[in-house]
Amino acid sequence: MGIHHYFKSLSDMEKLYRCPGKFKYNEHTVAAHSFKVTKIAQFLGTVEEHHGKMVNWKNLYEKALNHDYPEIFTGDIKTPVKYASSELNRLFSEVEEEMAHRFVQAEFPEEYQSIYLARFKEGKDRSLEGNILSVADKIDLLYESFGEIQKGNPEPIFLEIYQEALSTILKFREMTSVAFFLEKVLPDMLAEKFIPHSELSKITENLIAASK
Repeated sequence: MGIHHYFKSLSDMEKLYRCPGKFKYNEHTVAAHSFKVTKIAQFLGTVEEHHGKMVNWKNLYEKALNHDYPEIFTGDIKTPVKYASSELNRLFSEVEEEMAHRFVQAEFPEEYQSIYLARFKEGKDRSLEGNILSVADKIDLLYESFGEIQKGNPEPIFLEIYQEALSTILKFREMTSVAFFLEKVLPDMLAEKFIPHSELSKITENLIAASK
């Protein structure tokens, strides 16, 4: 019992694979995803700060590092399923939050419980840091799906994931960091050589045009 179980569970995150049940050329763990999202969020926050926004770095890092920890209790749920409806997504979030709540109450010393209950809550709120997390999470998902598409993975779900991730990123296009990503980073991604180049480029162009 206690913090030992929490520290041990961090290694369990290395055994949780994203998008389970589908053929993938590259496996990605929840632990690796959390690290990449934190690094992406750091860059996006740097862009925002450079252009005059006040970034609460402590808040941003805590949100990014902890955003998928509750998946230790539920496993990763494929994006098209999780976001099939707002109600379904809300229910998934409630289950994760309740299980994290029980874990904290059972394993953490009482004086630290309120701190960790806050850290394990949904971090994608309407704050600047919450918005950066939302974008960083989807950028990593975009790269995961792009990597499979680039290698010619025949599973159609990766095109669906790519579309969903880009659609979400475009909802935040008024952010300076997102504008930077769309103007400077995404074109470099699409310029790389891969098999279904024309199809993915067309999907990307259509989504961007529709979001304007």
